[in-house]
Amino acid sequence: MISPNGHGVAFPPDFLWGAATAAYQIEGGATEGGRTPSIWDTFSRTPGKVTGGHTGDVACDHYHRAPDDVKLMAELGLKSYRFSLAWPRIQPDGSGRLNSEGLDFYRRLVDDLLEHGIEPWVTLYHWDLPQALEDAGGWPVRDTAGRFAEYAELAHGALGDRVRYWTTLNEPWCSAFLGYGSGAHAPGRSDGADALRAAHHLMLGHGLAVQAMRAARPDDQLGITLNLYAISPQTDSPGDADAARRIDGLANRFFLDPVLRGQYPADVLRDLAEVSDFGHVRDGDLAVISTPLSVLGINYYSRYVVAAPDGGAPESYWRAPSNWPGSEGVRFVTRGAPVTDMNWEIDAPGLVEVLERVHREYPALPLYVTENGSAFVDTVVDGEVDDPDRLAYFDSHLRACHEAISAGVPLRGYFAWSLMDNFEWAWGYSKRFGMVYVDYESQLRIPKSSAKWYAGVIRQNGLGRSGQERPQRAQ
Repeated sequence: MISPNGHGVAFPPDFLWGAATAAYQIEGGATEGGRTPSIWDTFSRTPGKVTGGHTGDVACDHYHRAPDDVKLMAELGLKSYRFSLAWPRIQPDGSGRLNSEGLDFYRRLVDDLLEHGIEPWVTLYHWDLPQALEDAGGWPVRDTAGRFAEYAELAHGALGDRVRYWTTLNEPWCSAFLGYGSGAHAPGRSDGADALRAAHHLMLGHGLAVQAMRAARPDDQLGITLNLYAISPQTDSPGDADAARRIDGLANRFFLDPVLRGQYPADVLRDLAEVSDFGHVRDGDLAVISTPLSVLGINYYSRYVVAAPDGGAPESYWRAPSNWPGSEGVRFVTRGAPVTDMNWEIDAPGLVEVLERVHREYPALPLYVTENGSAFVDTVVDGEVDDPDRLAYFDSHLRACHEAISAGVPLRGYFAWSLMDNFEWAWGYSKRFGMVYVDYESQLRIPKSSAKWYAGVIRQNGLGRSGQERPQRAQ
């Protein structure tokens, strides 16, 4: 797949080029149109939980500015837009019938996207559980899986005549392990056993939702999005190798195996035996969780390099908290590689590893990179935002995608994270991932250099020779 001039790489003709966002991060309109609080509304109002005390009350004001944002997407040439529905906007109590005013917002958005030739890709759950369901116990309670399936069926019934691509959950690892294990994300609870129950019920809700949507529209493209990592031991020592096995089990296989193989990995269950006896797993659950999918979404940002407690590793940049079950004592090692503003090491080859591994070790499925991107400090100069590091990050990771495709991986599309700067969860507005700069005071949108470059990639359906078009900074 070399481009005709021999100077670059061309992607398959039907490759789906997109960008992604999430409802709580961009919509605002937090109390409008019948929307009720989500766990992120509550969490962001809890002192000390979010940088600067920021909330998503206004965010990017997409709730009022969606038509202009869709025009901007069209100007960039996006072929698809991945966005999430705000569960508390369209089912305020987390059960019962849908709120027509909230649903109408998404109906208008979908219609507008289609009018501009942009394929809508809906994510049903991107972390904004209705607070009413959290008050009833949240994801550690089995009933929440049923409530999610009900919501999925109703939303799919309302929008399924115009939307072909559906993602059930975005990154259930984060919802479970950061929300109920470390407490770093909403709802901010810290209990290892609750985190494991939450993970199981998230996946159970996913399976039930897929079954309900498949019964209604068999030809729809149904999937889940998992955040996956390339994982390496710092050394060849047995201790470091075991640390890598443990973290791979928790970060990757704990979700891949139930969803795609219908079983939990036995070694991970042994690692977690002191935390939970997994009595919450009932007969038939894993068959539901592994209901066949149409596609698998993969979010990739970085690699984990890990070491055993006595592995002689240098000071780690992040230590898994003791209440992230199963990770006690493992050290996450810095290597001196370039990092983003999130302090995440840039490792494009890791994306090739992840894609090839999933294709090699799991049942064959069309794959999509549903998130990939980077935060950097951006500055407006004379009305423009030049972001060469982000541009280089995209370039290197798109070349990784092409390498995987050339190796036989059925990668069908790529969604840049993110379309625009937004509320970055516990970091508030202090981190910018967008290709489009957002001035949060005026809500002015300014396409950055990376957005203009990405628009060119889409037009050409490929990349120029490595080192051209200014992708020099990230490796």
